[in-house]
Amino acid sequence: MSIQPYLFFEGRADEAIAFYGKALGAEVTMRMTYGESPQGDSECPGGMKLPADKVMHAGLRIGGTELGLSDGMCSGKPDFKGFSMTLVCDDDADAKRRFEALADGGKVDMPLADSFFASSFGMLVDRFGLGWMVMVPKVPGG
Repeated sequence: MSIQPYLFFEGRADEAIAFYGKALGAEVTMRMTYGESPQGDSECPGGMKLPADKVMHAGLRIGGTELGLSDGMCSGKPDFKGFSMTLVCDDDADAKRRFEALADGGKVDMPLADSFFASSFGMLVDRFGLGWMVMVPKVPGG
């Protein structure tokens, strides 16, 4: 069993796929638009029509993690509240590079720095409004 994050980018999924590909080396494992739906239409319950070119479902592999994403209802207003993604890096140089890439177009809440639990730890909100904690944990006793 595993838990897989699934994020709704409300019309910005293709932009997110490209951004995370560049910032994190994310690999697209699948991508299907509403127009490619097996039902042959892009109508949601309640009769709402969604743009055929928008992402119904996509998968990204980031390191050993699978991430699902969609354009959702294409409202144009992604709303990521009550959680944060955590990116655990192998070393401080990688953390710095990834932190800066994720912060491009976003907002740094806590600059990347040494802490009592990590040799590098920082918090930011990326250009889509998604919160990230980037860290390199300290080895206990090290």
